[in-house]
Amino acid sequence: MLEEVNLTLDELEAVRLADMEGLYQEDAAKKMDVSRQTFGNIINLAHKKIADALLNAKALKIEGGTVRKVR
Repeated sequence: MLEEVNLTLDELEAVRLADMEGLYQEDAAKKMDVSRQTFGNIINLAHKKIADALLNAKALKIEGGTVRKVR
């Protein structure tokens, strides 16, 4: 059984906005209704978790976190 790394839904959304949509942090933060600094903290943590899962052969589990309707 693999060790797991938990990626929250808000971290996943940050990755989607920044890495898939190519939005700048300020624009992505507005979409998530958080400050730019908060978005930066979320995306940095998400990138570290994803790197840990990839480099250390861990399962990436996506669950939990703050969920709210985005404009």
